[in-house]
Amino acid sequence: MTITIARPSASTSDLDRSPSRPRLGRWRRVARASGIALVAVLVLVIVGALVNVGAEQTERRTLPAYGERVAVAVGHLNVYRHGETGPTIVMLAGYGTPAPALDYAPLIRELDDYQVIVVEGFGYGYSDTDAPPRTIENITSELHEALSILHLEEPYILLGHSIAGIYDLYYANRYRDEVAAVIGIDASLPGQINGLAGQGNPVSRLVATSGLLRAVTAVAPSLIEPGGTAYTEKEREQMRAMTVWNWANPALLDEANQGARNFSVVKDMTYPADMPVLSFIKKEGSQAGWRMLHQTQLQNLDHGELVELDGGHYLHWTHAAALAQHIREFFSGAAVNR
Repeated sequence: MTITIARPSASTSDLDRSPSRPRLGRWRRVARASGIALVAVLVLVIVGALVNVGAEQTERRTLPAYGERVAVAVGHLNVYRHGETGPTIVMLAGYGTPAPALDYAPLIRELDDYQVIVVEGFGYGYSDTDAPPRTIENITSELHEALSILHLEEPYILLGHSIAGIYDLYYANRYRDEVAAVIGIDASLPGQINGLAGQGNPVSRLVATSGLLRAVTAVAPSLIEPGGTAYTEKEREQMRAMTVWNWANPALLDEANQGARNFSVVKDMTYPADMPVLSFIKKEGSQAGWRMLHQTQLQNLDHGELVELDGGHYLHWTHAAALAQHIREFFSGAAVNR
């Protein structure tokens, strides 16, 4: 006799306990949660971008523009003028300065016996943010064209902060007869490390357009505001707004990407021997190499001076009065062609 034992059929609960099911369920839950998070992020980015656009439109309507827009061959540069008597100083800002004329405001107020011209390059202040390649040749030729249109009395004094140091150096050699002297504020020079490396990443523009930069600076405005007490609240408000407007715009991104090339153009360049040069540098931190670079540029000049001040890279934020005093003393010498 044959006995057959019937095996029970697998129930639904048995199938649910198969090894692959729990793993598949966990992945589905993770994927669902990730999808929800991604959608939430996208919604926040879109909302942030819309809020940012609306806020910028309101700011541009309510915050008064300064200066005058000057038409050069390749676009419009914004120029701010202050004073009608005395020697002329043409000021150029350091890399990424959102509102150069406001950034220099404390120093401009101290130099009330000078005619001050602040030329905002492409990507800065109220100038156009699209421009030809930001090579040192283009930057200086655009500056020269703008100054020619303004019909300034020549020669004039060039003043530059940070990266503007190499632009002033190139300009002083290219247009020697138009330049009376040069003033550098912790200015870049040949031989230093390219300080613009890594700042030309286009992704950084999203920080501004997404509204993230506006949100962060609203919570912590000190991240972008100048130090010291020499600025009015209205100036600070406008500088905060213009930081968001101009952050990582196309001209600035290209200027950063051209940095290595621009430094290579001036790597063997020095100031003409008869060019008076006044260099301010910060004492803060290890300065041996930085001091030596500036001393090297000054050593063969008929009239050169190095002044070290306690403070950070933006000496004109906190030391405007001291800078103005040293400038007056320097230009009181007979060796300086005023």
